[in-house]
Amino acid sequence: MSQPDFSPAAERNKQPILDVLREVLSERGNALEIASGTGQHVAWFAAQLPRWSWQPSDTYSSALSSIAAYVAQQGLSNVRAPLLLDVMAPHWLPEDARFDAPVFDLIYCANMLHISPWATCAALMRGSARHLAPGGVLVTYGPYLEHGVQTSAGNLAFDQSLRAQNPDWGIRLLDEVAQEAACAGLRLSARHAMPANNLLLVWTVAE
Repeated sequence: MSQPDFSPAAERNKQPILDVLREVLSERGNALEIASGTGQHVAWFAAQLPRWSWQPSDTYSSALSSIAAYVAQQGLSNVRAPLLLDVMAPHWLPEDARFDAPVFDLIYCANMLHISPWATCAALMRGSARHLAPGGVLVTYGPYLEHGVQTSAGNLAFDQSLRAQNPDWGIRLLDEVAQEAACAGLRLSARHAMPANNLLLVWTVAE
C-alpha cells in the first residue's frame, strides 16, 4: 500500500478536536466524516473512540487511498472502507452500502466550507438533516467570520489568499452558515473556540 498523504494542520488539530468530541458525543455511535482528506482525523478519532463506527468519505477519488492507508497502519476494525461522496449529489450513500444503521449519530466535516463553493454549505446542511439519527449532531470545524468578533490578521490574510486562488472560496460568515442550517431544519447548539483562530460548531435538529 502506498504511503498516505500528510497534513501538518490535521496533525496539530486532531487532539484539540478530539477533546471537544469527547465532551459532545455519547459513549458509542455511528459517524460519517465528510471530506476526510488525508484520513488523519478519522484514523485518530477511531483509535481513541473505539466504540464508535466510522464511515470516512471524500469527493476526490485520489484521497481514498490515503484514508485507507492510515486506517490500515492503525489496524482499525471500526472504520469502513472510504466512500466517494459529493455533498452536492442528491443521494450521499450508495444503495448497496452496508451500514449498521441507516442514519448517523455524528456527521463530522472539517475545513471544507472555505475551500469549496458556497453552495456546498446548503448541501451539507440538507444532507446532514436527512442522515442524522434522532439526537444526532453535525460538527463542523474551521475558520469563520463573526459579527462583533474581531477577525485575526492571520484569518484575514488566509481569506484573501483563498479568494485569490478561487473566487468561489473564502472564510464563511457564521451568521450566513446558520441561515443555511436553519433552512435545512438545523440550529447551532454549541460554539467552541479552538486553537489557531478556528471554531468547532455543533449543529442539532431544530425543535
